[in-house]
Amino acid sequence: MNRLTPCAGHATMAKAAAAPPPARTASAALAACSALVLALAPFARADDAHAASAGGRVPAAAAGAAGTAATAVTAALRQPAPVTPKALHAAMLTVGVAGHRIVAAGERGTILYSDDAGSTWRQASVPVSVSLTALQFVDAKRGWAVGHQGVVLHSTDGGATWSKQLDGIQAAQLALRAAAEATGPDQARVRADAQRLVDDGPDKPFLDVHFDGPRHGYALGAYNLLFRTADGGATWQPWQGRTANPKGLHLYGMRAAGGALYIAGEQGLLLRSTDQGASFSALATPYKGSYFGLLAARSGALIAFGLRGNAFRTEDQGASWSKVETGVQAALAGGAELADGTLVLVSQGGDVLLSRDQGRSFAPQAGPALPPALPLAAVAQAPGGALVLAGLRGLRRVDIPSASAPALPR
Repeated sequence: MNRLTPCAGHATMAKAAAAPPPARTASAALAACSALVLALAPFARADDAHAASAGGRVPAAAAGAAGTAATAVTAALRQPAPVTPKALHAAMLTVGVAGHRIVAAGERGTILYSDDAGSTWRQASVPVSVSLTALQFVDAKRGWAVGHQGVVLHSTDGGATWSKQLDGIQAAQLALRAAAEATGPDQARVRADAQRLVDDGPDKPFLDVHFDGPRHGYALGAYNLLFRTADGGATWQPWQGRTANPKGLHLYGMRAAGGALYIAGEQGLLLRSTDQGASFSALATPYKGSYFGLLAARSGALIAFGLRGNAFRTEDQGASWSKVETGVQAALAGGAELADGTLVLVSQGGDVLLSRDQGRSFAPQAGPALPPALPLAAVAQAPGGALVLAGLRGLRRVDIPSASAPALPR
């Protein structure tokens, strides 16, 4: 059974955690309730429709509530993640590997790490209490995590402690400065979009992070939000002007495969860069529903997965796609490649799917080791081969059949 063990260095955090937690903002509640940020698009679009119907005016009572929420949002950027034994059961939205360590993150800034393949966990020192949606390590020490309110965190000790590199307030100011230097026919629109980012405050959710090494990386998220760094996150540049995404659709995932860089988004959006991220062009997509992630195989094949169990595979940099039969109807939320080349996907319905043919087909797994049908958000492989599953009920370590064993009956 998983358990949480005390971690040294938490005295100051424990003091902060004793204070009343900030009010749950709409975005924080969204992250906790959806885990996969599937609710983000309808939530935000509905908000826009409401504002339009009101002629752009916000009633006084609503404005007061919005001001209170904005104060809570800003407070979450200053308040460290609460240190609590309940952290093990918090909604966890992402999990990854840092050398031989497993690191997971989720709601209210909770980050946990395990040095014994997921049997026991320690809680990391985190300077913010916003929901964290994605993380990545480039080696055993250096990693990044992103989340709501435009937060980018960095760790240099394998996830035990974190520092903030960027937040939504800083990101908006960077976008505004870049827009002031914009030229061409879209100059007015670019400046208006940048000013809107500033006016909206810090609530700008990043939904994925991708680094190709210790220096070059991206943070991406809602409404075409895209920032790039070339110095390990010491400085960030607005990069959303480099995408062929005129509708400002949400960006959910980024991966590299076969010498190109890809972004998956809502409403069938797939973008590709063949110039090392300098620009992203749109790909013809076989599906008009949202893609929530990308899974790259070591062969160079790429799988885009998303709503209603849909997954599509390409071997030619997106020139052609083939539908992958998954056998499930729930939204696919996360994936990973295992040490032996097996590919795994997890779903919002609690499904764990394995592929041993480079993603051409997936077989749902079942058995007493797997959790009941609870929403899953992400998966990683622990040392020794077991899977660590992240979801709304926390973390769970499970064994999977070996390559020579048949799939468990469903």
